[in-house]
Amino acid sequence: MKKVLFATTALVATAGMAAADVSFGGFGRFGLFYDEGLADETRIEQRFRLTITGTAEADNGVEFEGRIRFQTDDNAAGASNGAQSSAAGFAVTSGGFRLDVGHVSDVIDSGDVVDYYGYGVGLTSFAEQSSGFGLPASGFGSGGDETLVAPTVKLRYTAGDFTVSASYTDDALGGEEYQVGVGYNFGNYSAGIAIGNEDATDFDFVAASFGGEIGALAFSILVADYDGNADTSYGFSVKYDIGAATDIRFVYSDNGTPGADETVAIGFRHSLGGGVSLRGGIGQNNAGNTVADLGVQFGF
Repeated sequence: MKKVLFATTALVATAGMAAADVSFGGFGRFGLFYDEGLADETRIEQRFRLTITGTAEADNGVEFEGRIRFQTDDNAAGASNGAQSSAAGFAVTSGGFRLDVGHVSDVIDSGDVVDYYGYGVGLTSFAEQSSGFGLPASGFGSGGDETLVAPTVKLRYTAGDFTVSASYTDDALGGEEYQVGVGYNFGNYSAGIAIGNEDATDFDFVAASFGGEIGALAFSILVADYDGNADTSYGFSVKYDIGAATDIRFVYSDNGTPGADETVAIGFRHSLGGGVSLRGGIGQNNAGNTVADLGVQFGF
């Protein structure tokens, strides 16, 4: 992200602050999206995301962060909404400790210890190794001006190759949830497991992942058990670099729901340089419908 320094002279006079800045970053994407299960099978796909992050570092080295997001998307018919805003998320970091508070990711969504999503396929990542799993995986995102977001508190500690993470979501909206997990990296490989419970349904869940890299091939395997699903869910995804600028991706996901189809998809990403990439994919979702997309994404 490109950083822009604001009000430097004023911040010098602020007691207890060693450094502070505000950065803007995000991405834009546009292209075509096809889903044979929709009334309008083919539509324009578009998204623009802008995240504003303010950071400050105290004299003792403790780092503070706050962020909000603005985002515009299309709907199933291809019409774009006005830019939607988010609730605020905060973080405090010191050494191996990081505390996130407010509108922040829980353990599973954050990827601290478990790779829940893997290598998504398509411009929109319409297929992921956890497609349809249903586990509560709440993250930082945008909504309408009147959207209410229950606050989450997440604590992560990393020591060398070992990470432990725990999160608690408040019952401000009528339910609470906790998650706790551990992860370990060894060489080119990583493994992790997380467990949790959502109070509103009293459903327990557990998710475990294993992944790594073997030369040009990267892979991720995910297994989950959730009281809300009849059977165990499992999936995997792979990414193979066929050159310095291009990779091929494949996803398989069985969400453990009787009668549901498996999600299977293949796609590619090709870098055009300067943070711009051409992306696309085709596959089948868990409703048995063919899905495909193609377009360009650029970061800033």
